[in-house]
Amino acid sequence: MNEVVLDPTAQLNSAARSLLPRLSALEGATIGLLDINKPRGDVLLDRIEALFVERGANIKRYSKPTMTRVAPVAVLQQIATECDAVVEALAD
Repeated sequence: MNEVVLDPTAQLNSAARSLLPRLSALEGATIGLLDINKPRGDVLLDRIEALFVERGANIKRYSKPTMTRVAPVAVLQQIATECDAVVEALAD
């Protein structure tokens, strides 16, 4: 199966990226939930959190200061060091 990762940023020359391997299980995994601060994103993440917790995952919540800018490097580094996977909320 050929998979393509699309980069939604406005970069003219996006870097080629490989997909990371999927988690083997959610039980015991730490999942980061990143709220980009769009309206109702927290509602979406609350529901996603409940579903992950039902499956035994540990949850860490993060948020961007504003939806109009990329997440600060410090937040991205924190997610990368603390989590096995991340879900970013886009909602309105």
